[in-house]
Amino acid sequence: MTQPEALGPVGILGGTGPLGRALGVRFARAGLSVALGSRDAERAATIAAELATPGLVGVDNPTAARCPIVLVAVPYEGHAALLAGLADTLADRLVIDCVNPLGFDKRGPYALAVPAGSAAEEAAELLPRSRVIAAFHHLSAPLVADESVTSLDCDVLVLGEDRDDVAIGQALAEHLPGVRGHYAGRLRNAGQVEALTANLIAINRRYRAHSGIRVTGLEQPR
Repeated sequence: MTQPEALGPVGILGGTGPLGRALGVRFARAGLSVALGSRDAERAATIAAELATPGLVGVDNPTAARCPIVLVAVPYEGHAALLAGLADTLADRLVIDCVNPLGFDKRGPYALAVPAGSAAEEAAELLPRSRVIAAFHHLSAPLVADESVTSLDCDVLVLGEDRDDVAIGQALAEHLPGVRGHYAGRLRNAGQVEALTANLIAINRRYRAHSGIRVTGLEQPR
């Protein structure tokens, strides 16, 4: 496993949301330095203090965006505006888009149509000077946040144009207990990966579970 110091600080845009804070705590416990970003720096600092995890701090989103590795974990409705506003700050950063464009109605969750093809491709269009990959779409926030769970027992699909960047995303995923990171294609394949989250939510609701995915038949995660 890549050592935490080799990955550098990780910023999480939308880090005070359920998945953002859950990942932040797990990464910090694995030895990474993590900045939970929020529109409200004071709220982020309060939440980080409540989580009481060494290596974890709460900051505003622009400060989190200065980290070498930045995860985007905001609701889709705020995705484009946030990234457009931070395009200069995010230049030359590795941006890992975790956003699932989903809608909900009385029939349940469903995937939203995105003009760019996917949230990750939208991010790549908005951030032409950043290195954009996609990952962490299928993790259940309550499961990741549950301190009693010592192994998440699931895989993370990582998509991107540059294999070195994808390898960083895989290494980051493997700092989560019981998680393997797999290369899953170029960004043009991100749409179906994001959309699958609607199916997992439907499964979770039906079976009162925290389902994830596992890729079979691979001897090595890479």
